[in-house]
Amino acid sequence: MRQAGRSLPEYRAVREGTTMLESCTRPDLVVEITLQPVRRYGVDAAIFFSDIVLPLKAVGVDLEIKPGIGPVIATPVRSFDDLDPVRPVEPSDVPYVTDSVKQLVSELGGTPLIGFAGAPFTVASYLVEGGPSKDYAKTKSLMHSDPKLWHALADRLAEVAIAYLSVQVEAGASAIQLFDSWAGALSPRDYAEFVQPHSAKVFAALAQYGVPKIHFGVNTGELLPLMSEAGADVVGVDWRVPLDEAVRRITAAGGAPKPVQGNLDPALLSAGWDALEPEIDRILAEGQAALGHIFNLGHGVPPTADPEVLHQIVRAVHEKSAR
Repeated sequence: MRQAGRSLPEYRAVREGTTMLESCTRPDLVVEITLQPVRRYGVDAAIFFSDIVLPLKAVGVDLEIKPGIGPVIATPVRSFDDLDPVRPVEPSDVPYVTDSVKQLVSELGGTPLIGFAGAPFTVASYLVEGGPSKDYAKTKSLMHSDPKLWHALADRLAEVAIAYLSVQVEAGASAIQLFDSWAGALSPRDYAEFVQPHSAKVFAALAQYGVPKIHFGVNTGELLPLMSEAGADVVGVDWRVPLDEAVRRITAAGGAPKPVQGNLDPALLSAGWDALEPEIDRILAEGQAALGHIFNLGHGVPPTADPEVLHQIVRAVHEKSAR
């Protein structure tokens, strides 16, 4: 999950008066914001500070990120003509990404940097819906009513993700994560037909770099075997499915055993330590069923989270894992 955010007072201070997209295009801010959780919490890896729609903005798609709403697209995709602005990212489109990653790698020393991009479906959902959605009705309708247009859009977005992740890895990122945040809105059948081939294309193209590849989506318990098959090395799991059950689902479908990432419910950050510690113990125990386990939240850090609680979780996981 994105580590830096409104829960950190130092993040709020450095972001004051600066839009999200501007923050993502200024190397001084990207570096500072990425480093903040590493300094404060002592986490085992840094996550590159960016946004999944940044590469679209970089190639000329007319969009903005509205506070309290999210990405808003000026001209939603309704026809093949609307695909014209969507093209792969060139390094010259995002020099600030290259500069930021190189500086971060230098400053992080032995701490790995994880790059990321939005998966084709999730980014497509913004382009089709025109912004955030609760039901993704327009997106799912387009898949079935005009599959040629859908696959053309998703293929272009796969190329965008490949190019954007390649820029990050070539600049020094140690691993990448593909976020399919909203894939949980889909049935397994629709995911297999309309989404998995495009995510698989991204992972296949990134394989040449030999860096670990992580795949994550929210509410994707029924999709875990298919998401694993898409080609990631690590499967992210949200809080709805116990990690040992996630492993069982992946392997029962014939999938190879893989490390998993997750999966503390972010809502529990405000529940108090007496409630949190047993959950940490349970998750660590269930994670032993996997080939490996990256302890994480099951989704993003709530803006109201107490930074000291997060620090306490990191310390506890380090201590308990070392036993």
